[in-house]
Amino acid sequence: MQLIKNNKGSLLMLLGVTLGGLFGVFFGDLTVYVKPIGEIFLNAMYVLIVPLVFLSLVNAITSTKEINRLGKILSTTLLVFLTTAVVMGVISYIVVYFYNPFEGIDTEQVRGLMGEAAQQETHSLGEIIVNTFTVSNFLDLFDKSHLLQLIFFSIFLGIALILVGEAAEPSIKVIRSANEVTMKLVELLMKVAPVGLGCYFAYTIGDLGTQILGGYVKSLILYIVITLVYYFGMFSLYAFLSGGSKGVRLFWRNAAEPSLIALATASSSASIPANLIATKKMGVPDDIAETVIPLGANTHKDGSVLGGMLKIIFLYTIFGKDYHSISQAFIVIAVALIVGVVIGSIPSGGLTAELLIVTLFGFPLEMIPAVVIISTIIDIPATLLNSTGNTVCAMLVSRIVEGKDWLQKVDI
Repeated sequence: MQLIKNNKGSLLMLLGVTLGGLFGVFFGDLTVYVKPIGEIFLNAMYVLIVPLVFLSLVNAITSTKEINRLGKILSTTLLVFLTTAVVMGVISYIVVYFYNPFEGIDTEQVRGLMGEAAQQETHSLGEIIVNTFTVSNFLDLFDKSHLLQLIFFSIFLGIALILVGEAAEPSIKVIRSANEVTMKLVELLMKVAPVGLGCYFAYTIGDLGTQILGGYVKSLILYIVITLVYYFGMFSLYAFLSGGSKGVRLFWRNAAEPSLIALATASSSASIPANLIATKKMGVPDDIAETVIPLGANTHKDGSVLGGMLKIIFLYTIFGKDYHSISQAFIVIAVALIVGVVIGSIPSGGLTAELLIVTLFGFPLEMIPAVVIISTIIDIPATLLNSTGNTVCAMLVSRIVEGKDWLQKVDI
């Protein structure tokens, strides 16, 4: 019962999607009558995404002034987070290179429902860089198709507010207050997400037929397999690199509780207390543990990188784009990293990730609901990788900051 209570949001979302899928299978054309409910939910989501990204990022940056004092610990932590994210990105790309779980979906039918992709144009490298990071008009920043540009603007604005100092405090207070209001709106909207998403999914299945379901099931199975391999294999390797066989024993002796809490709550934030206790039992110094774990709850998202890879491959498959070339490999991995590392730090960032992926690759916005389903079904195993991975990352940071003998004083 505690598992159900703690995981209520994700379970209701899964229930809504499941019932919507069944409704679509059995009632077919009748699902057109519930489509408007789904569209109302999606429009409300689109309206909130821009202020959510802007306010939450600026608020997060202006709230972390004390991190500047941590120096080497912070820089090492970010380096470790980025390294493990790259490792996950490469592993996930190699897997989908040889096995695409979405093969077999009738791509023509999906495109017919969702709309044609935007016309792909050839741009120089310079144009791509300019268009990716900047806009020519300030108001264009607040268009949902320019999300990445808004993210960079928000980061620089947050830094500027910190540098201004006391004179910026009134502005920071306004942003903090507006962020709380926006988060409350998101919270209210997510209460009806099972109904809204379920209705739209019912229409999608009713119009497409049951074949699209097979792709989702295969992607979930693939995600779980990769999760288990990464959890037991790569976490053991990271622990070994941190402290040899002693590090491996320390990690697995203390990893069970934070892992179970991550599975039960599907929340990296809710797992922070257990992760802090576990890392200290693993011999991680207090100042490192108290930096890595809270920071990791927001920015260490290996599971989200894997999820981002599946979403990208889903869209590539639907629109017949090849991802097997070297250039595409770099692009796909890079976007998956952005989805996991950057968007992972934004509350309700999964919804933002779909929008970012779709707009960066020029796919129609109508594809977002189909991609959101992937986020829903992988939520729990993704949290296991994201959250429990913070503990082994704390061990890696300790190894780099404290030196190779950091575990000698730890009794096991």
